[in-house]
Amino acid sequence: MENRPPLPPFTLETAIAKVRLAEDGWNSRDPQRVVLAYSEDTRWRNRNEFLVGRAAAQALLERKWARELDYRLIKEVWAFGGPRIAVRFAYEWHDDSGQWFRSYGNENWEFNAAGLMTHRHASINDVAIEESERQFHWPLGRRPDDHPGLSDLGC
Repeated sequence: MENRPPLPPFTLETAIAKVRLAEDGWNSRDPQRVVLAYSEDTRWRNRNEFLVGRAAAQALLERKWARELDYRLIKEVWAFGGPRIAVRFAYEWHDDSGQWFRSYGNENWEFNAAGLMTHRHASINDVAIEESERQFHWPLGRRPDDHPGLSDLGC
């Protein structure tokens, strides 16, 4: 099994690094790349879906990014301990009609010794916003290091 550092148990520094790596991966909007951070038998609760395995996670991400266009995500550590990290996040996207949304959520993550995520429990709420209300302004892809985080933006 390949290691995906940082590895548990997490410190504040390694938890922040792990969360930023996850944010960067999801901002790539590349399902094949993203699922490599999860164990083969990963278990997810994502909104009202319950998934088991990388293939199911990849299928969910493919559907997600086909619907959630111009997706930009910011994640932030909420708490951590041992092999677990709790994250809060927000992302902005629009649908095919041009309606913008900001989606807010919380995730609970658990990792194995190799640093692969074995469990992901996500609760997410979508709020319709006007395009003028958007706060996440950077070219598609990785959030620049100098772009404000969630706390800085008051999200």
